[in-house]
Amino acid sequence: MIGVGVVYNSAGEVLIDQRLNEGLLGGLWEFPGGKQEPGELIVETIRRELEEELAIEVEVGRQLIVIEHAYSHKNLCFVVHLCTWLSGEPQPLASQQVRWVRPEQLGEYRFPAANAQIIAALQGACTSFGVVSQAKT
Repeated sequence: MIGVGVVYNSAGEVLIDQRLNEGLLGGLWEFPGGKQEPGELIVETIRRELEEELAIEVEVGRQLIVIEHAYSHKNLCFVVHLCTWLSGEPQPLASQQVRWVRPEQLGEYRFPAANAQIIAALQGACTSFGVVSQAKT
């Protein structure tokens, strides 16, 4: 499983990072996260991956969506949680760059296909309940 964090700041922006050009889906934007380790809870995966990849601390909140996605070479399960940014200045330790963007601006960035469902769920959650209440629940 892949744990993914949709990280909000106090301005209601979300954090995205651009994948390195080398490798699968190179140069595309994504929500940060990574592979679950054996015996690790998915919320721990998200917390650990965001610290390792971006040097930030987050509070992992409620689950936003679970996505099963078939790539040409494998099937992956993405477990996506809303997160609140607590501390640390985001740094692209495992990516080209990081950026805070408003949820309605996400369409201006090229994401892997699996992220379309995350963006739709995120925009629906923002519209239905408001960004701040979602990030902290």
